[in-house]
Amino acid sequence: MSELLYDEITVNRIKLLHPNIRNQVKDWYLEINKKLPKGIRIRFTHTYRSLEEHDNLVNQRPKVTNAKGGQSIHNYGLAFDIVIMKQNDKGSWDIDWKVDKYWMQVAEYFKSKGFDWGGEWKSLKDYPHFEFTHGKTWKYYAQLPKIKDNGIEYPKL
Repeated sequence: MSELLYDEITVNRIKLLHPNIRNQVKDWYLEINKKLPKGIRIRFTHTYRSLEEHDNLVNQRPKVTNAKGGQSIHNYGLAFDIVIMKQNDKGSWDIDWKVDKYWMQVAEYFKSKGFDWGGEWKSLKDYPHFEFTHGKTWKYYAQLPKIKDNGIEYPKL
């Protein structure tokens, strides 16, 4: 069984995060994977999401968000969602959505780095979600001037 410390899917998704945080997030992603036990890893399922992609989620059932396009921190490249991957006896990786001790280890780790965790929200808990807002809301980021990177517009921080 080979040990996976990172996967290309996540590394490519990290490249879509805001340019001001992507290198640090990649380092933190690698660090938390080293802290998890052998056979347990995280994968980023979503990072940057366009307004159109986000609008499509609003009508999805079961409901996963109340935020319309522009009202999500994903739209500004400052959020990511995760799953936990567990290696099975055949060496393949299974995705586990259950919030367990490993999920909590990841949540505590990213909270210690300044991220807000959707699992602590009062309404419509979003356990896979982490955002790096510095206490600001989407309204703050929406009104900032824009920069372009990788063909994506991000707020100028």
